[in-house]
Amino acid sequence: MNLSLEKKFALICGSTQGIGLAIANELASLGANCILLARNQKALQYAVKGLDKSKGQEHRYAVADFNKPAEVKTAIETIVKDTAVHILINNTGGPKPGLISEEDEQKFIDGFNQHIICNQILAKAVIPGMKEAGYGRIINIISTSVRIPIHNLGVSNTIRAAVASWAKTLSNEVGQFGITVNSILPGYTNTNRLQSVIEINAANRKVSSDVIVNEMKERIPVKRFGEPAEIAAVAAFLASPAASFVNGVSIPVDGGGTGTI
Repeated sequence: MNLSLEKKFALICGSTQGIGLAIANELASLGANCILLARNQKALQYAVKGLDKSKGQEHRYAVADFNKPAEVKTAIETIVKDTAVHILINNTGGPKPGLISEEDEQKFIDGFNQHIICNQILAKAVIPGMKEAGYGRIINIISTSVRIPIHNLGVSNTIRAAVASWAKTLSNEVGQFGITVNSILPGYTNTNRLQSVIEINAANRKVSSDVIVNEMKERIPVKRFGEPAEIAAVAAFLASPAASFVNGVSIPVDGGGTGTI
């Protein structure tokens, strides 16, 4: 099975921590040249230094805030001037928790810009290079809420579902050019995002965080949270030549926690 990513260039968004950083580490270990994109320059510098370079890779970073699509557009236009991106990992933080019946309309607009608009900007910029190379992988890190909405994540549920539909539509258009578009749906994974959700739910219910954690783990057949590296392993496969016939799917990586087939 060919998993080599040597001579490939990968752009990984939200890659200074959590799932994004784990994916960058995994792609680098397979030989990819990684370009990290996030808003914190110091964290980016630190993350780049830690990436595997044993296969002669050259890693770098670009700075952009996904709450500001214009910054993302400027960053990606600069990147593609001299680099054909073969692998795009769309990954950014989700909207804050809250009941959809109580949410301000602006939060939906902000979430749409952060996810759909930024994804569109990035995809449009890298697809020409992917077409020319005859090789492209666009991988979106979304959520299991695409299948089953998660309580108290009203805006996130809405926007994440839109991303999945955007990805499926795009996959139908670009598959003929050797470009695949797939989405990963992480379940409860040990990240700062999950910790924030736990703390908010604990505060709302006036119980300890341990109560929330135990309840969440009990709903997962494997009885534990996932690790970022476990999400990254699936992303690495989808990014590889071995996954050339996997296109337009949304894959839960959740320990069996999603209650659908």
